[in-house]
Amino acid sequence: MALRVLATMIMVIAHQAHGSGRGSMGLASGITDPPIAGICSTSVSVHGYRCHEIDVETQDGFILSMQRIPEGRDGGGDTERPPVLIQHGVLVDGMTWLLNPPEQNLPLILADRGFDVWIANTRGTRYSCRHTSLQPIMNRCLNLLLQPHLDQYKWPDVLLAAVLRGFWNWSWDEMVVFDLPAIFDYVYSQTGQKAHYVGHSLGTLIALASFSEGLLVDKLKSAVLLSPIAYLSHMNTALGVAAAKVFAGEITTLFGLAEFNPKGEPVAKFLKALCDYPGVDCYDLLTSITGQNCCLNASTVDLFLKNEPQSTSTKNMVHLAQTVRDGVLAKYNYGNPYFNVMHYGEAKPPIYNLSNIPHNLPIFISYGGKDALSDVRDVELLLDSLKLHDVDKLTIQYIKDYAHADFIMGVNAKDIVYNQVVSFFNHQH
Repeated sequence: MALRVLATMIMVIAHQAHGSGRGSMGLASGITDPPIAGICSTSVSVHGYRCHEIDVETQDGFILSMQRIPEGRDGGGDTERPPVLIQHGVLVDGMTWLLNPPEQNLPLILADRGFDVWIANTRGTRYSCRHTSLQPIMNRCLNLLLQPHLDQYKWPDVLLAAVLRGFWNWSWDEMVVFDLPAIFDYVYSQTGQKAHYVGHSLGTLIALASFSEGLLVDKLKSAVLLSPIAYLSHMNTALGVAAAKVFAGEITTLFGLAEFNPKGEPVAKFLKALCDYPGVDCYDLLTSITGQNCCLNASTVDLFLKNEPQSTSTKNMVHLAQTVRDGVLAKYNYGNPYFNVMHYGEAKPPIYNLSNIPHNLPIFISYGGKDALSDVRDVELLLDSLKLHDVDKLTIQYIKDYAHADFIMGVNAKDIVYNQVVSFFNHQH
């Protein structure tokens, strides 16, 4: 009887849940979250730049937020401006590019240098936490309802996963197949031009995987990869290694959550437990994850911690852990040959073959000697995968003192990295 009542409650919530407009994820009862101020109003327009908030729908129904900065602070004139698409990494959103003063932020620098700038926000982050039919808040409600009953009823893992996941049933594979194509298509439809691309961290991984599958390349002019992530076998932060070991298996039932929300209580407890691992020092959490950044302003770090981290799916974290463990760039491993055959037609997940990336695609890679996530040895493996690339189409920059966050928040990133990026773009015709 109790199980029947529980199932009825689930169906009622599933029936009532609906989207209640931009920045709000409410229920039919009229309870809604307060509107969320967008990235344009909080971090771009306040500095005197024009900025547009845009929604882009993916083929699998996710509604992604984008911000467009069509011109510099002094206007754009009548000149046609090359589009640049900027993609952030995991557990953050597009705000992470805009935490320094405007003259130090990459999107605003590009706008002032004559580019039409588009900032992407991946699925699951606060401005892209919407879907045409699925509700993230419904998923949270289901977690709260079901958690006390899970052990009692011993539901099969497959059924449990199906009930709990819903909105959060994806990894970075779906970003490759759905998110990047949707935003590239939209930018092309609005500008009629191929776009330059800038990715950081996970933004490089999904780009490389896409390029290797032959996606995007017909709408892509060039690619800049900052702190590139393709191989993660040498990641050397104690916290990262401990997390990867925990995530190495299927753990969607570990918290009873399919959403990995670092600000939520279950994940906070998980992170606290990781901090008790030998060698893990969480006093400085950013350094514990990224390595010793050389060039961050303390006020910028404070602002970063107020805005980030963002949610992602637990499945996405598992997929990243598989990349660490297996040493290859492959599609999500369902942990059972039968399920892999169901999804891929073979017992092992297919590998993204980076040597398939068009050899004449202009690529700029910048990486740091102190980066504990994008370790130098892993970047060297990536460069080895690109050894057949046209020599004049591959530009490499190595910055001895830089770690992972310096590339997006470093006070000297404009002089060391961003000016080189602008120069690289300007040389592509």
